[in-house]
Amino acid sequence: MKKNIFSQSLQELRDTKVLALCAILGALKVILGYIATINVGPYVKIGFSGLPGQVVAYLFGPVTAMLYGGIMDVVGYVARPDGPFYPGFALNAMLGMLIYGCFLYKKECTLIRVFAAKFTVMLICNVLFNTLLLSMLYGKGFMVILPMRALKNLIMWPIDSLILYIIIFKLKDLPYLKSFFKQGKVSKGTM
Repeated sequence: MKKNIFSQSLQELRDTKVLALCAILGALKVILGYIATINVGPYVKIGFSGLPGQVVAYLFGPVTAMLYGGIMDVVGYVARPDGPFYPGFALNAMLGMLIYGCFLYKKECTLIRVFAAKFTVMLICNVLFNTLLLSMLYGKGFMVILPMRALKNLIMWPIDSLILYIIIFKLKDLPYLKSFFKQGKVSKGTM
């Protein structure tokens, strides 16, 4: 009987190579948070620090990615505090990683699948849940913040999707990751 993706993802945590790669990708996330983030007002940020987590979700599944997302939210806050710490954002990061893991783990990487994963995370996590958290945290009306955040996510959706798709497609060429592809842990996808 084939294991479901959650138990397979949980098994990934037993591999020290997986933990090492998650740590490397976590460091990359922190670095990208410093050098590749642009604040567009107090409620909108454009950045690429989420890409390492999406790679974790693709390679190691929803359980590993959820843990990564929660831990990295706290680490990211400690490394670069931007406003007060609010645990809801860690839950939101974990939810986003869960969604990415469910869409991408052990599945063929197609452009449509990546666009669907990105759209789902942007709608549920970025536009709705994150806007609600910001509204509660800063006392601003949900409908006041929503239009600007929705517009930003709508504009970034195809850009972020294409970048993620290209990164996932190119992963198989990295020497360190070839062992994951040879062991059948990851579907190579087609471009």
